[in-house]
Amino acid sequence: MIDLHIHSKYSFDSLLSPRTILKVAKKKGLTGIAVTDHNTIRGGLEVRKINKDRDFTVIVGSEIQTDIGDIIGLCVNEEIKSRISIEVIEEIKDQGGYVVLPHPFRGHKLNQYIIELSDAVEVFNGRSTAEENFKALELAKRYNKPFTAGSDAHFAAEIGYTHMMINVHSLKDIKSEAIFDSKELQGQQCPRYLVDASQAIKSLKRMEYLQSTQHMLYFLYHMFKDST
Repeated sequence: MIDLHIHSKYSFDSLLSPRTILKVAKKKGLTGIAVTDHNTIRGGLEVRKINKDRDFTVIVGSEIQTDIGDIIGLCVNEEIKSRISIEVIEEIKDQGGYVVLPHPFRGHKLNQYIIELSDAVEVFNGRSTAEENFKALELAKRYNKPFTAGSDAHFAAEIGYTHMMINVHSLKDIKSEAIFDSKELQGQQCPRYLVDASQAIKSLKRMEYLQSTQHMLYFLYHMFKDST
């Protein structure tokens, strides 16, 4: 059981500590995670460093903001410097990493060339709507791309919400294409109020206090709505 999309405090919209990520993931029964912070691999490196369990795999990754939208690099060991999509893909592949197109129908300017260069498409994202995930699945099928799934967790409660079941004996050699051989994806959508909360954190970290207040009001509204 592996969740391929988690954010730590090194992302601008999360406060999750690496130790908490590791503790919660194991408690929920996951056997592997990918830490994919926005524009940095710091979170993944730290989680991998503190993990002492040989039966638990930590994949170092990053979700890079580019001119066409976010691009995830998995199994990378150096920071991705460019923010131009083509160059980002080249940097990921030069490191022997895998290029994943995350939530392709949320904040992307899709073009055929980028889709074809991607190694896989994230077809189930815990923060995307059912319609967005369905479109992502259809896109992956149309281009014959392997599937990935991830919670897109920014809070501990979201970790493992969405994950992949990988039928292999060992995840130690995670750079094999076994991560794309999954026949089963499981998960659920995260509550809307957690999305609002992460946007509030983002605004606070950027000292955009008016926007932070607005997002907190949305958070309270959606939390009350979901509980009634």
